[in-house]
Amino acid sequence: MADAKKYDVIIIGGGPAGLSAGIYTARARLSTLLIEKAAVGGQIINTSQVENYPGYAEGIGGIELTQAMHQQTEKFGAETLYDEVVGLEVNGKDKVVKTPQGDFVAKAVIIAGGAERQKLNVPGEDTFSGKGVSYCATCDGAFFRDKAVAVVGGGNAAAVEALELTKFATKVTIIHRRHELRATKIVQEKVLTDKKINVLWDTVVLEIVGEKLVKQLKLRNVVTNEESNLDVSGVFVAVGSQPATGYLKGLVTLDAVGAIVTNEKLETNVPGIYAAGDIRSGSIRQVVGAAGDGAVAAINAGKYISG
Repeated sequence: MADAKKYDVIIIGGGPAGLSAGIYTARARLSTLLIEKAAVGGQIINTSQVENYPGYAEGIGGIELTQAMHQQTEKFGAETLYDEVVGLEVNGKDKVVKTPQGDFVAKAVIIAGGAERQKLNVPGEDTFSGKGVSYCATCDGAFFRDKAVAVVGGGNAAAVEALELTKFATKVTIIHRRHELRATKIVQEKVLTDKKINVLWDTVVLEIVGEKLVKQLKLRNVVTNEESNLDVSGVFVAVGSQPATGYLKGLVTLDAVGAIVTNEKLETNVPGIYAAGDIRSGSIRQVVGAAGDGAVAAINAGKYISG
């Protein structure tokens, strides 16, 4: 531990919550390390147009928005490490963050790792992952130009995926187990009036079928139990997300779905450890809420450090 690099604050996760926290801690002249395992920006980078973030009347791309946030964190002196956090331990007042590149020590930790897309867990999903099965339309939509695709889910994520895919695909079929979408009304209106989008209500995927690539989905209507097939070249899974808290079990209190329980200061049950954004129990799962969480956690972490 003697050779572990030490910081005032370590922020786990580079989405809007973590980036916002980094702006506040770095501006407060707290030495700050931001650790992100993939691309800075979190799930919002999969959204081509963010229309509900204050200050952008015409909307702004998710990548553009979070890149600007990241530039702010680094402008004020925060460091960024691209690695996966595999453990978090408490050693006296020190918090030890474990990564494959080594251990890092901080006086306070802000956990803002967000959530990971849930899988369908049906036959063929793993087999054809990257071969027609995707979890990100912004990332992979262009591969399906002039082809028919499906989106599984009925919330905002599924609706936004479907709208993104209309830029490339000839036809987009939304497959939803219920008879109405759970997306916000304005997003529903866009989906239901788009001529390229069709919705299969009350339907679930039984199997993803193909050879080298996806060719077909086996479906079942949950009301009639009638089974059918749908020919598609790709399927985009957007059936919800799971808080990325596997490495935290036994350390901080988690709720029934694995999200981190906090108080109004965004403190966990462990002094000096905070949670912000989608990973927090009760999160509204909106970019503006995540950014607000980051600020609250950062300010209270600063108070904790100053004693």
